[in-house]
Amino acid sequence: MEENGSYSWVPPQPPKEKKKPDFRRFGKTAVVFILFALLVMGAMTCFYTVDDKQQAVVTTFGKVTDVTDAGVHFMIPFGIQQVKKVDVNVYQKIELGYSSNGDNYNVNENESTMITGDYNIVNVDFFVEYKISDPVQYLYSSNNPELILRNLIQSQIRNVVGSSTVDAVLTDGKENIQMQVKDLVSSILEEYDIGLTLVDVKIQDAEPPTQEVIEAFKAVETAKQQAETVINDAKAYQNAQLPKAQAEADKKIQNAEYLRQKRINEATQQVAMFEAMYAEYAQNPAITRSRMYYEAISEILPDVKLFINTGDGANVQGLLPLDSLVTTNGGEN
Repeated sequence: MEENGSYSWVPPQPPKEKKKPDFRRFGKTAVVFILFALLVMGAMTCFYTVDDKQQAVVTTFGKVTDVTDAGVHFMIPFGIQQVKKVDVNVYQKIELGYSSNGDNYNVNENESTMITGDYNIVNVDFFVEYKISDPVQYLYSSNNPELILRNLIQSQIRNVVGSSTVDAVLTDGKENIQMQVKDLVSSILEEYDIGLTLVDVKIQDAEPPTQEVIEAFKAVETAKQQAETVINDAKAYQNAQLPKAQAEADKKIQNAEYLRQKRINEATQQVAMFEAMYAEYAQNPAITRSRMYYEAISEILPDVKLFINTGDGANVQGLLPLDSLVTTNGGEN
């Protein structure tokens, strides 16, 4: 009915046909989308980065095919190749007998309590450093290499401590114990080949289980330190006195050498004088004998005036004073 009240007839129209969905076009779109997603995923997973403290173990279909160092590397995506990164240039630690977390320090007596070779009980804490030497063996040769290493170190520590005396464990034998444990564990690790290498073994703390024994060993350690102090002081005094004594000895040796050389020179001079006198004596024996006689008399009797009788004794003028002759000829009175 129209607005003016009249009727108008509209012929019925045939129903419209529904369009069938285009599955081919939808399938192509889905394929393109899947390929694009796979391409994006492949691009995102075909590269991996290894830092300078790591090595990466690459497996292809589960088989180890490569070990890569630091840097950016390519890999086949979609699970064909997989990468496991291992911290090979990092020193890792094992704490035996205690555990530390920041400022917290917890004691584990099950690990620290041991018996020595002389049947004494001690509490010994060890700090162990190790690192991964072979990432492939570390990942695939054993199920839990850290646990194996921990148990191995514990067994060898008890072995070494059980063959040592309590004095060695608590005082001056710690370094030897550390070296023995390290050598034993290192040799066994080479046989096990689990990809780990031992870096260092240190005794963190060692003490007897009771306070009385602790005080006694502290007193022993104090006495040893005092003895070392006295020995060092004695050595310092020795080092200070030795140069002085050596200098005095050198001085005396030089003085003795000087006196020896002086005596040699005097003896040489006397020998030369004697030889010269002998040469003069050989030329004029009588004159030389008389001269030697007069010189001897003048030395023996220096205050006596001697006269030489040149005549027969009756003529007083024939007597000559010997002292004037000596003064004129020899220059001495």
